[in-house]
Amino acid sequence: MNQHRLVVGLVAANLLLVVLVAAQAGPREAARDVLRGRALELIDERGQIRATLDVDDAGEVLLRLRDRNGTIRVKMGAAEHGSGLLLVDEAAEPAVQIIARRTPTASRPGTTGITLRGAGAQPHVIRP
Repeated sequence: MNQHRLVVGLVAANLLLVVLVAAQAGPREAARDVLRGRALELIDERGQIRATLDVDDAGEVLLRLRDRNGTIRVKMGAAEHGSGLLLVDEAAEPAVQIIARRTPTASRPGTTGITLRGAGAQPHVIRP
């Protein structure tokens, strides 16, 4: 008889635990975690920086993607005076540059356009 009571008591305790756990695991709000900081770096398995996302001193947001040797291959920026995208070829030379800016500034005289550069060729500029 004592074994029967023990089994019934253990089953009841387990059922109570299951009910408590199920009640806690009910629907929850979606996580609202925010990652904040001045910069974000992604590194590879060797510890080499492969990507950075940061805000520079002038307030421009910059994303840089690097190859395994650390050479920047993609650079994208956004600031109050416009935005830009730079794609670099295997010779570490700018191959495609896209600028979105209506008004030139002293430090950035280029306006909206796409510049294409091939090996040994003159740049081909497309402007609106």
